Amino acid sequence: MDTLALALLALFASGWFVLGGADIGTGMLTPYLGRDDRERRLVIAAFAPFFLANEVWLVALAGVLAGCFPELEGRLLTGRLPVLVALLAALVVRDLGLWTRQRGPGPRWRALCDGAVTAGSWGLALATGWLLASLLTGRPYEPAGGPAAVLTALAVAALCLAHGLGFAALRLTGVPYERARRLVGRTGRPWHPFALTAVLLGGLPLAAGGVLTPTAHTAGPATLRLLVPVLLAVTVPMLGVQAWLRRLFRDRVTAPTYF
Repeated sequence: MDTLALALLALFASGWFVLGGADIGTGMLTPYLGRDDRERRLVIAAFAPFFLANEVWLVALAGVLAGCFPELEGRLLTGRLPVLVALLAALVVRDLGLWTRQRGPGPRWRALCDGAVTAGSWGLALATGWLLASLLTGRPYEPAGGPAAVLTALAVAALCLAHGLGFAALRLTGVPYERARRLVGRTGRPWHPFALTAVLLGGLPLAAGGVLTPTAHTAGPATLRLLVPVLLAVTVPMLGVQAWLRRLFRDRVTAPTYF
């Protein structure tokens, strides 16, 4: 059961970074890819069908950490309240911008919501990088600080940006697509840059896990026997929903949607 719990933790962590990193990175690029209202709607439509399903992976990650590794969760969260508040605030701001964009009274409201999407996406990327900073710089149970933490947070945000750029090049059409391809480059197949950044992002939590040694902090056998089968049962439909969404929205975006 310990091995299964660890595998689920790794799956949900890597899944959030790879899947959530795509919509975060695309949201960070919204002002560059979309220069007017219609183009920004096109950019948002590229990732809007996926962001809620991607956030489920973050919720599942928190659930596995709290249920199967409670001691590790407590030690990790000690002293990290500011960055967690920043991460949750950025998530709320980004999602509010997406949900309310078409509910307001005109172009100024939509521009404000677009700004919320962009600011929230940048906040998510930087807060995630800040959380990882102490792990990747060798101080897993201390709050991150100093130049190394700042550089680590910026590097994670830059990787999210590159990941979103590759995702945008796979999903967009027209002028926003040309802007994305200008930065991605035209060598090789279009999915190569996205695959590379996916591997790098997915490896970040695994590298952090090597510092934490989570197997030393697992819950008791009785707790694992109860939780792990439930989590495995939840994982199957999560994977199915992701596959269904990817198939349903496999074509490039050619027109703005509700978002």
